[in-house]
Amino acid sequence: MALLQHLCSAPLTRAIRSRSLTLSSRTMSTALTPTRVTHVDSHVLLGMSEQELQQLSLDLGQQSYRGKQLHHLIYKRKVKEIQDFSQLPQAFRNDLQEGGWRVGRSSIHQSVTAADGTVKLLIKLADNRLVETVGIPVEHDKGSFRLTACVSSQVGCPLRCSFCATGKGGYSRNLQRHEIIEQVLAIEEIFKQRVTNVVFMGMGEPMLNLKSVIEAHRCLNKDVQIGQRMITISSVGVPNTIKKLASYKLQSTLAISLHAPNQKLRETIVPSAKSYPLDAIMKDCRDYFLETSRRVSFEYTLLAGVNDAVEHAIELAELLHEWGPGYHVNLIPFNPIEGSEFQRPYNKVQAFAAALESRKVTVSVRQTRGLDASAACGQLRNEFQKIPLQSDSNNLQSQLDVPIAC
Repeated sequence: MALLQHLCSAPLTRAIRSRSLTLSSRTMSTALTPTRVTHVDSHVLLGMSEQELQQLSLDLGQQSYRGKQLHHLIYKRKVKEIQDFSQLPQAFRNDLQEGGWRVGRSSIHQSVTAADGTVKLLIKLADNRLVETVGIPVEHDKGSFRLTACVSSQVGCPLRCSFCATGKGGYSRNLQRHEIIEQVLAIEEIFKQRVTNVVFMGMGEPMLNLKSVIEAHRCLNKDVQIGQRMITISSVGVPNTIKKLASYKLQSTLAISLHAPNQKLRETIVPSAKSYPLDAIMKDCRDYFLETSRRVSFEYTLLAGVNDAVEHAIELAELLHEWGPGYHVNLIPFNPIEGSEFQRPYNKVQAFAAALESRKVTVSVRQTRGLDASAACGQLRNEFQKIPLQSDSNNLQSQLDVPIAC
């Protein structure tokens, strides 16, 4: 979520300011548990393991090795349509189609490329909703190449962080596991290169869709073969979900979108902070580190005149030291979006970083990429999805009745 919010600053086109989903503080207090995906399409091959594909083959009267062939066609050759599975008998292909099965690959609706090579894609889902994903290529001096896919976990986002364009476009639903996985495959298709890193920092709150995120994580690791340590799951913080994530004992990185060194300031930036106090988040992050031995990363968006003073850095360092070791701060200079009240802190980034480093806090400053690819997270989607996304009352209530996970 955080990465897409700050990848781009100058919009190519005028973003549509839509009526946002309004959540009262009372509603938000019950808003924080994992939610279930509605309208799940269970007849999608993408996301299935080799063992599951072998069982499917047996169920359709084929030998189990046909499942291995299916796995190869989906994850190695990246074939999109069942009728293009030329290695399989025509009768088997027909049985799959007649049974309602499909690969689960959506079309690319729009692609925008920045001068630095960053590519933002709009992917058109089966229900005509649009989601954003970003491919970020980095070539190092020694010749090594890294390609990061920044993926979305929801269509829109219900949390409405004050500096984020995604919430302004409304919220519709959770993504299914294949709709997350296909974003990575789409980036590979565009770049004709393997994705080396995946960050769950696109549209939506991953912890609100933890079931699909974990399923997609498994597939990306085991089937697409991206190392767990090359995957980052970002969250603004959702009660009861960090402990749940720790129980999976993943070797991936947890990134918490902090954005403020104290509760009062954080509530003005992140509306959902009222239901998840800062001390509770820090305790859960400490327990996560003890449970997994994986360092927690804190995303901190610098907003001019709001949270970017050296005093804020000192307070942040004190907060981190209070809760123990195993932390890293990733500073993100805000990239302005149209209609936002916030500005980029051009002259204070290094001073903020130096104040943290002098107090023995590990810190990095995120390099801005794709400035001319589009606007910040959600704006490209908002421009093409002309009708703002709205949840139906039942779907929205189901989101609010359980602890959310982004």
